[in-house]
Amino acid sequence: MSGIPPAARTRYHEEMHAAKVAAEPAQRWAHLERAHILSQPDPWLHTANHIAMFGLAVRQRDRREALGQVIRIIVAAPGSLSGRYPEGNTGRAGVALRQTMTTPPELAALLHPETHP
Repeated sequence: MSGIPPAARTRYHEEMHAAKVAAEPAQRWAHLERAHILSQPDPWLHTANHIAMFGLAVRQRDRREALGQVIRIIVAAPGSLSGRYPEGNTGRAGVALRQTMTTPPELAALLHPETHP
């Protein structure tokens, strides 16, 4: 079992669903980015998120993003398994692989319920 608390796992699936049904590409990306933040501790969810990002990039014909996602698909599971992932990173190709970012407070509370009562 992964280190993702049940509430964070549930929210991940909600964000992934919202990304599928969102009308605008910018909304799809926003949901995928939030799902990415939640998925990082789990190798399978993390990889699935990058596959979804790759799919959206291909549909948008965004070669740079698609290539960036291919690289991220390859390193997602090892990064999660080793715990070497940058917290808060949104997972997009325009963000460095190891760049730590501020996690939105509501997502941080789901990922670390012990420190966010």
